[in-house]
Amino acid sequence: MLESQLPILIVLLVLGTFAKLATVHTDSEPGALTRLGPAVLVPGPLRKPALVCCAVGELVLAAGLLLTTAPLFRWGTVVFFALSTYVLLELRRRRPDAGCGCFGEVSSTPVGARSIARTVVLTGMALMAVWAPVSGMSGMSGLSWWTLAGVVALAVLSPELEEAVDRIRYRAPCEQRPSVESVGLAKLKASATWRSHADELSSAEPYDSWRELCWRFFVFRNHHQDDVVFAVYLTGRHPVVRVAVVGRDDTDSMPEYTAVSA
Repeated sequence: MLESQLPILIVLLVLGTFAKLATVHTDSEPGALTRLGPAVLVPGPLRKPALVCCAVGELVLAAGLLLTTAPLFRWGTVVFFALSTYVLLELRRRRPDAGCGCFGEVSSTPVGARSIARTVVLTGMALMAVWAPVSGMSGMSGLSWWTLAGVVALAVLSPELEEAVDRIRYRAPCEQRPSVESVGLAKLKASATWRSHADELSSAEPYDSWRELCWRFFVFRNHHQDDVVFAVYLTGRHPVVRVAVVGRDDTDSMPEYTAVSA
């Protein structure tokens, strides 16, 4: 029974780690970190480092629970979730509009009783796991009804599941979705259109870029000092890529784009 909680704790710690790192890496929506705890409780320049430190700490605890039976990692997990409970209570008092940030940007719903109850339950699970006689690796092979009960309890207490369903059901149109310039550039360079024009360009990096609705535009110079304008559609695994070459004397109009699937 005691070791039945280890798989849950390990999985949640790992999920929290990668969700936080993904949020820090993309930071797709301006000001997003100002609405996520614990970043919201620290000064602006320290918000990203705070999330990264929290993520690294979770990963270290998960690895310790998985590979060892050392009390350091087990009591560390208890302290982590107990401290998380305190932080959520403080966050709810000081910034009732902010999300817990437990799983990065997905946890943007304002902190409520369910999120706080979840960390209390996780603290109890971590306390039970302190006396487990095996490591998390061994516990993974002996999943029980206690593990299933813990998963169900945490699912009921997780507003992120509802948030994920809402995002799927009510997905914003592409012109309203955030777009990262580097992602659009990567899609461009993976396209057949790019490969057919890359040798003509004087540089592999654009000197200008902008977005219009569902399109991201990139402007390069070719060896004749003409502008080569690529347009990348922002949705789909294989987005449409269009290209136009604008000569130095073409000041009144632009030629028609040629549509090519990436």
